[in-house]
Amino acid sequence: MSKLKETLKNKEAKGNGIAVNPSYAMKQLMIKMKNDINVALPSGFSDESFQKLALSTFNSNPNLQVCDPMSFIAAMMQSMQLNLNPNTHLGQAYLIPQKINGVDKVQFQIGYKGLLELAHRSGKLKTLYAHEVRENDEFDIDYGLIQKLSHKPLLKGDRGEVIGYYAVYHLEPNGYSFVFMTYDEIMDHGKKYCRNLESGFWEKEFDSMAKKTVIKKLLKYAPLSIEMQKAVVFDESVKSSIDSDMLNVDDITDGIEVNKNILN
Repeated sequence: MSKLKETLKNKEAKGNGIAVNPSYAMKQLMIKMKNDINVALPSGFSDESFQKLALSTFNSNPNLQVCDPMSFIAAMMQSMQLNLNPNTHLGQAYLIPQKINGVDKVQFQIGYKGLLELAHRSGKLKTLYAHEVRENDEFDIDYGLIQKLSHKPLLKGDRGEVIGYYAVYHLEPNGYSFVFMTYDEIMDHGKKYCRNLESGFWEKEFDSMAKKTVIKKLLKYAPLSIEMQKAVVFDESVKSSIDSDMLNVDDITDGIEVNKNILN
């Protein structure tokens, strides 16, 4: 039985007639874990600010409230250690309910805007961006000895359907690379790593997920900061405990066919 459910059951067993809501139980769990949370939080973050942000995120989505509470706290801690805001309009990171072996857990996902933010912080990449390509755009790529990419979106009239996505990085002080994936390749990738492509996060945020996919493929060949390397490993992982370095906590989805997309 999860700690959250156990807390609720114990309260109900007292027969005081007061129903304890999930938000209250989550707050009590975080108070109990205060010392562990303080150890795991990066410098500059307090336990109080973590609790406030965590409860705001927890209360914003009823689906999170039925998930294993430790997986929620672990996902929040991954977000904090990357200094990314989860589940906001910024699109930096997301906490996604995910059923694993019949149990509702919380998966941590980085949004493509989160990857852009981390790239800009790193100091190693001058720019990093991704764009869609539509069938009526002028588009040409050359992967020969000298890589070239030219994209001129149609400015007037119907640009047509999306035919693919590309991502580009420019190094500091110079150098660049890019990668292009067709729409079909993006779809095949989504089907391979997401069990519910047509009804889940991919369906709701397809453009963002497609851009993240090409960016992560491109980053396989980029010089990355420690923070960026950590972000790539954290992405789409589910963890059930916290640590001062969340890289030390095992991803419980390893070897399980769920929505995993770790630099594939």
